[in-house]
Amino acid sequence: MKQLTAREIAEMVKAEIIGDASRIITGINSIKEANANQLSFVGNDHYQAQLTDSKAGIILISSGLANEPVGEKTFIVCKDVDAAFAEMVKYFAPEPPQYPEGVQPGAVVATSAKIGTGVHIGSNAVIGADVVIGDNTIIGAGCFVGEKTTIGSDCLIAPNVTIMHHCKLGNKIILHPGVIIGGDGFGFQMTKQGIFKIPQTGIVQIDDNVEIGANSTVDRARFGRTWIKHDVKIDNMVMIAHNVIIGEYSVLIAQCGVAGSTELEQGVILAAQSGVNGHITVGAGTKLAATSAISKTCPPNSVLLGLPAEPQREFLKRHAMPRKFERLNNKVKELEAQLTELKAELKK
Repeated sequence: MKQLTAREIAEMVKAEIIGDASRIITGINSIKEANANQLSFVGNDHYQAQLTDSKAGIILISSGLANEPVGEKTFIVCKDVDAAFAEMVKYFAPEPPQYPEGVQPGAVVATSAKIGTGVHIGSNAVIGADVVIGDNTIIGAGCFVGEKTTIGSDCLIAPNVTIMHHCKLGNKIILHPGVIIGGDGFGFQMTKQGIFKIPQTGIVQIDDNVEIGANSTVDRARFGRTWIKHDVKIDNMVMIAHNVIIGEYSVLIAQCGVAGSTELEQGVILAAQSGVNGHITVGAGTKLAATSAISKTCPPNSVLLGLPAEPQREFLKRHAMPRKFERLNNKVKELEAQLTELKAELKK
């Protein structure tokens, strides 16, 4: 069993101890659920009230919240609580599953596929013709990899992921369960005779160090490519339409969506349930608030809120107007009452 003393933790995260430096913990948990043998953390004053009631033996705490611990607790005062706790999570994380090299029972691998060394292909996976898989990549149980797709080295493709034909994936990519790469884009021609499907002849390209969360989808391009550039992080249930380009280091959070042929430049953040219109460009470093939607091209480093999204200052100013109007209306009513009283006095 892994364990650490408060002194060892403080040395690891370069922090100060308040309380018993010899106190031992054997795991981590939330501030509410932690017991005397576990470590937790409080990073802002929103949770400060829980410090007294928490049973955690050791608590990582920011310097702005530091005080004497109540009861048998030890505080470790950190400059960056989130980073310190992340370090503890890494330390106490269980060993990752081990995947034996080779093709597991029930898997089907085309004879023309080229499989690197150290590759695991899980039970009931299907690997199509002319697929190339790099060294030490894991293909989980029940996955489908379509013909002429390439997957780089050191990738983790979780169970039940679908990667359709001709897609190009780089190295150190993580695809969580249920991800679908390379399904057809939503392309149709509307005519008087009906709705006709437009062939989606492009590919999906995903560069190195990309991680995509469970049940997210990245559509095949109508022509050319849908392109997820390196170090992009995508949460669960995110939809990326055809011919979209996602710039490096961008972050797309749960249930957001990007419509076709739009480009997100480097470092864009889309918060949960937000949306981006098609055929526009979102400038580098832009942040879009949750449940907001961008309808037109925006410059770099924009901070946008609302439906349709607008700059933060304009959004807050507009939302403050009803209150200002209410105060002004009340003032007018007050002045009218005073004027009525004054008229009554003048008549006497």
